[in-house]
Amino acid sequence: MDDKQIVDLYWERSEEAIKETDKKYGRYCHYIAYRILGSDEDAKEVQNDTYLRVWNTVPPKRPDFLKAYVGTISRNFSLNRYESMRAQKRGGQVDVLLCELNDCVADNSEDEAEENQALCEALNRFLASLPRKTRRIFLCRYWYASDIAEIASEYAMSENAVSVLLYRTRQKLKKILEEEGLL
Repeated sequence: MDDKQIVDLYWERSEEAIKETDKKYGRYCHYIAYRILGSDEDAKEVQNDTYLRVWNTVPPKRPDFLKAYVGTISRNFSLNRYESMRAQKRGGQVDVLLCELNDCVADNSEDEAEENQALCEALNRFLASLPRKTRRIFLCRYWYASDIAEIASEYAMSENAVSVLLYRTRQKLKKILEEEGLL
C-alpha cells in the first residue's frame, strides 16, 4: 500500500491505517528509536507513541512523505525519552553525538524560532551540496545515531576514514554556519 492510501485511511479514521503504517514503517521507526535509546523495550514504546501521534495529527495534517513524517515523530519521541532517561542517569550514545556537533550549533537566543528556521534552511542547503556518500554517512551518524564501526562496515571504509570524513564534514558545516552568521 502506498503512502497516499495509508494517509487516506487515517482521514477515514480506519484502524487499518495503523496496521498499514506498522507494516510499512514499523522497522524503520523501531530502528530510529533503538539507535537513540539503545533499548528494545523503549524503542517499542516510542513506536507505539509514534503511531498514536500520527493517529491524532492525521487529520488535520496530510503529510506528503509519510516515511519522513513518521520518522521525525519517532526521532522526536526518542530524543525526549532520552532526555528523560539522562535526567535519571541512564544513558545512550546521544551525548557523544551532541559533543561532536557542539561546535556547529549556535546557543539558544531570544529569536530562537527565526534562527531555527534559518538553521534548517542552511543545513538543508549544506546537505544538498554534499556528495551522496558523504551526505549518507553524515545522516547515518547524526540522524540515525549509528556507530562509526557500523558506518565503516556498511560503506566498506575503515573506522578512521569515517571519523576523518565526519570531522571534515563538520568543519565545512561550521564554516558555512559562521559565514551565514548562524554560529
